[in-house]
Amino acid sequence: MITRLAQNRIIESLFKGKAIIIYGARQVGKTTIAKSILEKFGDSGRYLNCETLTVEQALSEPEPEKIKKFLGDYRIIVLDEAQHIPDIGRKIKLIVDEIKDVQIIATGSSSFDIANRTTEPMTGRVFHHTIFPLSLNEIKDDAGGLLGVEAKLENLLIYGSYPEVYLSNEEAARTILSELTSSYLFKDLFRYEGIKKSSMLKNLLMSLAFQVGSDVSYNELGTRLGLNYATVQKYIDLLEQSFVVFRLNSFSRNLRNELAKSVKIYFYDNGVRNALVNNFNPLNIRDDIGALWENFCVTERRKMNATNNNMVNSYFWRTYDQKEVDYVEEAGGKITGFEFKYSEKQKVKTPVKFTETYNAEVKKIDRSNYWEFLIQL
Repeated sequence: MITRLAQNRIIESLFKGKAIIIYGARQVGKTTIAKSILEKFGDSGRYLNCETLTVEQALSEPEPEKIKKFLGDYRIIVLDEAQHIPDIGRKIKLIVDEIKDVQIIATGSSSFDIANRTTEPMTGRVFHHTIFPLSLNEIKDDAGGLLGVEAKLENLLIYGSYPEVYLSNEEAARTILSELTSSYLFKDLFRYEGIKKSSMLKNLLMSLAFQVGSDVSYNELGTRLGLNYATVQKYIDLLEQSFVVFRLNSFSRNLRNELAKSVKIYFYDNGVRNALVNNFNPLNIRDDIGALWENFCVTERRKMNATNNNMVNSYFWRTYDQKEVDYVEEAGGKITGFEFKYSEKQKVKTPVKFTETYNAEVKKIDRSNYWEFLIQL
């Protein structure tokens, strides 16, 4: 079994008087991690699947004695897919406040659902942990080092790094990704009252998949899909909160012609992106390798920063006259830009306006040095 780096952080936060909530998309390994921790406690641990009617009904009423009786005398309890419990935040708050000797670990596939119900009542009573698809650091440990990562790199760019996909052959990987993107990954979104047409959500995702690395216009998306601006924004908000995509905003401080309110959208997993456009072709016959490489690098950097608690602000930079830097990080008062080129031979033309205005360095990330940027050695 692949060792997940988040697991030790979760273990370190046990029994400190707070509930633990594990966020992440479906199938990224939340349940596996929770059960692995639970196994360490033997008979003093209990697993509850909140998608089952029995558990949902038993935890539906905020009455301490009833909940305590149902939970039993266990030291640690996993509430898997906890967003299915009505008003889950209030229930967890009640357990933390009234049942002092039990550690709750709750998992949630859709952060919009669980977070909106827990943010206010859970203040000061919870540790949050986010689980992503496998990171390069986790794959490095499983593959036996950097050479092992290099051997798997093309597969990662095409099929992504969901745990089950990573451990499967190519045919099985395509099947799994097809099932994920057909409905399962968005199962919780379809429960949300504002989403009634799964085809509309799929069309939006396909449009975003073709625009990876480019500015995204909500108005243009709306016109193409027959949706208004507010609906497009709402759908993207929900997709982001459900760990399918994430946004980068444009960096703008001083220059008059900088794009100040532009946005780029990336997928948390290359395999999901490729499944949406139905393209699992080898890299040497693809015309979107630049987009794949950029999505991969930005996403893996995001995972690495999150895993190591690196406090950075992330952006991209672009001007109206088409000067650009693919990715920008601001950390410790220093601004650094990064350009992503899959081939070592591809040249980068560094925008002088950016480097001079912000006293910034711009680095090229390609096949020869990506591990320096994406792997914590």
